[in-house]
Amino acid sequence: MTPNARSGSGRRSIAALICGALAAGGLAAAGVTALEPGAASASSHREAPLISGQPQYDNTDLYAFVSPDKPDTTTVIANFVPFEEPAGGPNFYTFADDAQYDIHIDNNGDAQGELLFRYTFKTHTKNKSTFLYNTGPVTSLDDPDLNITQTYDIDLLKLHNQKLVSRTKIADDVPVAPSNVGKASMPDYGKLRDQAVHELAGGSTTFAGQADDPFFADLRVFDLLYGGNLSEVGNDTLKGYNVNSLALQVPNDYIRSSAQQPIVGIWSTVQRKDARGDWTQVSRLGNPLVNEVVNPQKDKDRFNASAPWNDGQFLKNVTNPEVPKLIEAIYKIKAPAEPRNDLVDVFLKGVKGLNQPPHVRPAEELRLNTSIKPTVSPKRLGVLDGDNAGFPNGRRLTDDVLDEALQVVEGELVGSKNDLGDAVNANDKEFGRSFPYLAEPASGSRGPLAKGTGTGTDVRSQLGGGLQPTGTSGTDTTLIASSAAAGVAGVLLIGTAVFWWRRRTSRYRPY
Repeated sequence: MTPNARSGSGRRSIAALICGALAAGGLAAAGVTALEPGAASASSHREAPLISGQPQYDNTDLYAFVSPDKPDTTTVIANFVPFEEPAGGPNFYTFADDAQYDIHIDNNGDAQGELLFRYTFKTHTKNKSTFLYNTGPVTSLDDPDLNITQTYDIDLLKLHNQKLVSRTKIADDVPVAPSNVGKASMPDYGKLRDQAVHELAGGSTTFAGQADDPFFADLRVFDLLYGGNLSEVGNDTLKGYNVNSLALQVPNDYIRSSAQQPIVGIWSTVQRKDARGDWTQVSRLGNPLVNEVVNPQKDKDRFNASAPWNDGQFLKNVTNPEVPKLIEAIYKIKAPAEPRNDLVDVFLKGVKGLNQPPHVRPAEELRLNTSIKPTVSPKRLGVLDGDNAGFPNGRRLTDDVLDEALQVVEGELVGSKNDLGDAVNANDKEFGRSFPYLAEPASGSRGPLAKGTGTGTDVRSQLGGGLQPTGTSGTDTTLIASSAAAGVAGVLLIGTAVFWWRRRTSRYRPY
């Protein structure tokens, strides 16, 4: 791909080549709008060296939007633990007991938090003599067969110039929705999800538990920006993976400084105790993609340990971004001129007249104007497509932030009109219409192994008449019932012994 995109003929030549590549992959394309080089992997999944080895503390995505069914409230969603394989037991996915999961609210634009919602968790085990997460079908959050459970508290900290003014416990021992082990273990997971939605005093609502990862993207971007020739686009590679989610819905008046100043800045952090017993911040997230692809390797861990009021140290990463240079090197599309002050305005200050607070101090926060009503039919490109209720005015679950951020980074706001993206335009699962809005997590029993061996053979037909699936006879379904366990163990031992004896006598039969 050698034509230069600065000339009209060059753009048409590139488009023609890309159309062919996309057509070969079965993707629709039309003119230059077909160009699909991406800019990032999942929003903040494994984005820095240290946090990539600590998934329980890894904040993957942050969302903030005026609640579509309750526009007098704002919903904030913070996700953790990337790439949860649904069948990844027997130790399924929990929040860390030794962490503080914090949601920060800056309601005056000074890059400091005035409100902090702190989630802390505690894990409970009913039976430590079994390896099982659940010992039978789970029908409620207090079901005795749910062996591993978690509860959490929420403390509201009010601050002034980062000094504590007050601390109030607003939630105490609220149950967490468990990991979705499978259809046999959790036959009605939606019921468990509903039981984990908890109303707080003052019109707020909270939820903590597992959810389908709402971020949608093609992660093959790291293979030289989709294979170096756009042969690797259009596949939502996050499909089927789950995350652990915190969702908090609060009245707008509760978080903004006044009706005359309705803009808030939001970011989330995780702290854990170090070897000396001191709390240390290990994860931070505001806008998507920032630490993923804006910050170079040398700054990633430092950013995760930093605070917005010190973001001046990372300014050069925004004004001189690496992504446009990579796209120019691989796809010959001219990078916009630097310094990129347009990116500072959008991602560090907010859009003037939309979500930029007065006297704003540039900082990496997700900024939301809580006075803008939800859109009846949200557009995936948000503000870029005239939908001011979407990204970068906050972030909704349906916002295609990868495409939006890429188009802005490639100069959409400075005259370089483009329609770039990764050809993944929506999540594979539909989001809910009410709090917590997240799609239910993928079940551990999904996939070919849940149906048979993958060759069309039903596994149950191999069990024979002596072994029946749990619950088929109407008897006790508890998996660890001693009599059932003894019976199954006896059958397995006898079968193993017969098999070994036959093999031995066959192998060592005298001549």
